[in-house]
Amino acid sequence: MKKVFVSGCYDLLHSGHVEFFRQASQYGDLYVGIGSDATILKYKNHHTLYDEKERLFMVKSIRYVKDAVINQGSGIMDFIPTVEALKPDVFVVNEDGSNDEKRKFCESHGIEYVVLKRDPAEGLKARSSTDLKAATCEIPTRLDLAGTWIDQPYVSCHQPGWALTISLHPTFEVRERCGLSTSTRNMIKKIWPVKLPDMDPEMLAKLVFCFENDPERSDGIVSGAQDSIGICIPGLSRHYYDSHFWPEKIETCRDEAILSWLEQHLVMVPMFPRRPGCSVVDGKDITPVKVKALADAADACWNAIMAKNLDDFAAAYKASFDAQVAMFPAMMQEGVSEYIDKYSAFDDVLAWKMPGAGGGGYLAMVVKDADAFCNEHAEGIKLSIRR
Repeated sequence: MKKVFVSGCYDLLHSGHVEFFRQASQYGDLYVGIGSDATILKYKNHHTLYDEKERLFMVKSIRYVKDAVINQGSGIMDFIPTVEALKPDVFVVNEDGSNDEKRKFCESHGIEYVVLKRDPAEGLKARSSTDLKAATCEIPTRLDLAGTWIDQPYVSCHQPGWALTISLHPTFEVRERCGLSTSTRNMIKKIWPVKLPDMDPEMLAKLVFCFENDPERSDGIVSGAQDSIGICIPGLSRHYYDSHFWPEKIETCRDEAILSWLEQHLVMVPMFPRRPGCSVVDGKDITPVKVKALADAADACWNAIMAKNLDDFAAAYKASFDAQVAMFPAMMQEGVSEYIDKYSAFDDVLAWKMPGAGGGGYLAMVVKDADAFCNEHAEGIKLSIRR
């Protein structure tokens, strides 16, 4: 009988996992590698719901599983020591978990590489850990498109300008310290754990901003208003800053044609969380010329979106990111350039930036076609703008 290997976290064990095990076991005796608590904390930057001993017990108890162990490696390839000890004949992944690194590893070790579609068991709904997490928390997140940093008075005092944000449904795992305003989102959860209250979005944004920026905060940091505005105000927003923390005016776009167009041309891929101790403001160089470049890029970005002009949108999006990095070069932490070099080489990728203050997190890209990109790259994340 052939040895078959699969690997994963299996923290929120559900019927989709069991069906995956059933399908994989058809190739031979099934062995499962489980991500350790330490690996998940380092890679995904959050604690598991169930510790590794409990997850091991649950997976071992599934009748399709011959045996299971805790992987001793780290990162996305934490299974390497397990595979080298087990010497499986077949390595099975689902289509969401497939990537070139795993495929090449299997080729180098003479292991058959099998990719399964994420099909539910007959009569059951499709399940994923991301779906389960999204179902329990509906608090949106936000993606800043252009003008980031203009919401800080020490930037806008040199030149007023707009910041552009979109409010996103949390249809994917919103990882901590990755530029998607998780600190603000976590503050919201302290008051409304599941979803935002039904009230005027701009008033809600200001309440969240004031709650997060408690005057007794010991670190002396004031979070930018673009975070609370981007989360609380649906659709696409732009907010105008001129030497103050709260914008002078807020404009919103909820035109379905424009929002759908944005969804067709925006994707994200995960990189790595901003590392502990990382300070993206170290070495900042803020000048009127550089801030004007940021403000001009945000203007151009808004105009391009309103016209649904993809080439102009990509150019302005990239110009905004370049202006950010010119002022805050520490946004480009070690390892970021490798991701940019990799994805910028693809013909369908037109522009790129990091969300929020950068330093890691995600690479948010303008692409020719989001569906085509995500079909080609399993790690791609499609975005759903909140209406």
